[in-house]
Amino acid sequence: MENSIKHVAIQHHAITGGLLALLAAIGFSAKAILVKLAYAAHVDAITLLAVRMAFSVPVFLAVAVWTNTRKQQTALTVRDWFAVVALGLIGYYLASYLDFLGLQYISAGLERLILFLYPTMVVVLSAWLYRQSIKPREQFALLLSYAGIALVFVHDAGMRGNGISTGALLVFGSALAYAIYLIGANHTIARIGATRFTAYAMTVASGASIAQFAVTHPLNDLILNERVYYLGLAMAVFSTVLPAFLISAAMRRIGAGKTALIGAIGPVSTIYLAWVFLGERVSLTQIAGSALVLAGVLAISIQRSGR
Repeated sequence: MENSIKHVAIQHHAITGGLLALLAAIGFSAKAILVKLAYAAHVDAITLLAVRMAFSVPVFLAVAVWTNTRKQQTALTVRDWFAVVALGLIGYYLASYLDFLGLQYISAGLERLILFLYPTMVVVLSAWLYRQSIKPREQFALLLSYAGIALVFVHDAGMRGNGISTGALLVFGSALAYAIYLIGANHTIARIGATRFTAYAMTVASGASIAQFAVTHPLNDLILNERVYYLGLAMAVFSTVLPAFLISAAMRRIGAGKTALIGAIGPVSTIYLAWVFLGERVSLTQIAGSALVLAGVLAISIQRSGR
């Protein structure tokens, strides 16, 4: 009887973790759709990013204050604070800014696939920084991923023409910034905790985004179409705050490998949502390229998680 109850509890834990990972993946994937819808209301990338972060920062500030009230917290050293600020600027501010810029030029589907390449970048950067060899299986997975991106890129270039190279490079830079953040964040997260680190780093990124708007735009530019504010609020809640904490909760329940596997629904979800809400066409070439990217990235993510 006791074993049966324990088995049911484990199953419940796994199902809950899977649902949390699924919701996080869909939330992240919806961001590109919301950005594209906001651009239709004639708002620029800097303003839209500032609106998104302005709606997000109260939550992250509240979480930061809450974590500080908990007992037995490790005090942050000067080095910790430097890491939080630097990684927040790279992994959340710069990555978001480049992504928003890139979405002005490329489809939501291509954007999500390029962002999904970040585990492959972690492999290459780690091999370069720590002088590690890339195993044959990982090399094959890298080849699959970038062949898939090339296929989707050529498909979109034939349909969209000018600007796609610029957009793809900007989003690639966003994924690279996030990969650098992941490599640098391990030690700091292990020391101060994932929730506290996320709250602090996102607060830094929010402040940088709002400061960039204040320096580059007059205050009158905040007089926007009401729709932009609704989309910015939705982006903050469903594509920023909730996924950031849902993904951590999912990993605690089912592990990084299974979370990565479920996260593969993200690019697929983006392509479907873009077809429904943006009218982006889906072709067999795009599906084939997406399948190659997903196969390659998942092979790398699961293998590294297992190690």
